[in-house]
Amino acid sequence: MKYLVCISKAPDTTTKISFTENNTKFNEAGVQFIVNPYDEWYALVRAIELKEQGGGSVSIITVGGADCDPILRKALAIGADEAIRINAEANDAFFVANEIANYAKENQFDMILTGKETINYNGSQVGGMIAAILDYPYISQATSLEISGNTATLKRDIQGGAEELEVDTPLVLSAAKGMAEQRIPNMRGIMAARTKPLKVVEPTQAEELTSISSYSLPAEKGQVKLIDPENPEELINLLHNEAKVI
Repeated sequence: MKYLVCISKAPDTTTKISFTENNTKFNEAGVQFIVNPYDEWYALVRAIELKEQGGGSVSIITVGGADCDPILRKALAIGADEAIRINAEANDAFFVANEIANYAKENQFDMILTGKETINYNGSQVGGMIAAILDYPYISQATSLEISGNTATLKRDIQGGAEELEVDTPLVLSAAKGMAEQRIPNMRGIMAARTKPLKVVEPTQAEELTSISSYSLPAEKGQVKLIDPENPEELINLLHNEAKVI
């Protein structure tokens, strides 16, 4: 079984966010970047677990510049076999999906996995677009994955319960919480990652369908008012006259 896991570079969650170029570009100065946690903890780790159970190979792929190489090396240290970097800026979800789909089409993967979304954009678009371009089945927000021959059994949470599906490969899925547990690279994996192949592929120049008009930060939180627990009348007055929720 050949697995292709889509990896995205994301800022560490402790990063202080700011913008440049008249609020049209994310300011990367001094930012610590990591592997997008949903890609790493759920999609990548589950693919590695399945490879360890039933054989096969795990490739990782991203769209980006050379600044993405360190996060690819970390993913290799966790257990991926090879890394592919499409040498282009990842400014548009359709562009990214098209580049990944083109590579997948040429190299015949049985399963393409993504995290449910990236923590910086929360778009949850790329997986579905890849499936549409390749005309593969797409399962979103999967919480478990088992393989038997060429059939994948998946579960995902739905309103009021859970859903179980069986899908023949090839397929695309996005992985959510429950799919796997975080795996920390050990020293052996870190050393092995240095010699694993990292292939750089030039883009096919797919069309970009969206562009950023501007970014803005959320409004600052208002001040907190502390109410004496012995004075519930004041709380009721504030909720009624200021917050206007009662």
